[in-house]
Amino acid sequence: MLLKNKNAVIYGAGGAIGCVIARRFAQEGARVFLTGRTLSKIEAIAKDIAFAGGFAEVAQVDALDENSIEKHINDSVEKAGGIDISFNAISTPQQGIQGISLAELPVDSFVLPISTYTRSHFLTARAAVRRMLKKRSGVILVHTPEPARLAAPLVGGMAPAWAAMEALSRDLSAEFGAQGIRAICLRSTGIPETGTIDVVFGLHSKAMGISREQFQSFMESMGHTRRSTTLAELANAAVFAVSDQASGMTGAVVNLTGGKIAD
Repeated sequence: MLLKNKNAVIYGAGGAIGCVIARRFAQEGARVFLTGRTLSKIEAIAKDIAFAGGFAEVAQVDALDENSIEKHINDSVEKAGGIDISFNAISTPQQGIQGISLAELPVDSFVLPISTYTRSHFLTARAAVRRMLKKRSGVILVHTPEPARLAAPLVGGMAPAWAAMEALSRDLSAEFGAQGIRAICLRSTGIPETGTIDVVFGLHSKAMGISREQFQSFMESMGHTRRSTTLAELANAAVFAVSDQASGMTGAVVNLTGGKIAD
């Protein structure tokens, strides 16, 4: 087990990405602390993890609220003795944000994802770093899709928000790498298995006057593999990135775009 005796906090664990990575972390031996706004969702995931022989605890946490985050991580550290991994998988509704030209997009709709994602990722990363410094070890993990680097139309404020997340990850590595804290970003394509990307592809296809299937084929045609990243690929990469086998990796982006972005 690659993550035996590791303690992982996952924000937005009720979403498609948060829950699949939580399950994989637990399968690899991590003790997972699942947080989200809807308690029933994460309770169901924790039940599945426990049934499979893993360990999970749940808490209702607003990942935009400083006090809520700090209280939860204090409670988790008290129970587990420390935090080894922090992964923020929150998301926001995309209607009214994507699929609209920048020339027509209201300023509040443009700013919303930037303020939401940057605030949440800063607060959760800061909370984790403060505890990790005591042990001089830990990993801050984030996930972005390809518009964080690859120019794309009709994504509104999402691309600046994702780019800011990647910049924050690099800054965390620069400040705390010497204290044993690693910061890594997983960059994928949009993942059609998730409900969010299903909505996003629908918004873009409508704006372009094509079918959703045509839009997905168009997006996939730009990569070397001619397909989208899968949830399984993302979860497997996450396990490796936060494991001790990747101890030399920090300030890095793990490129899972299948060649859409070629480094």
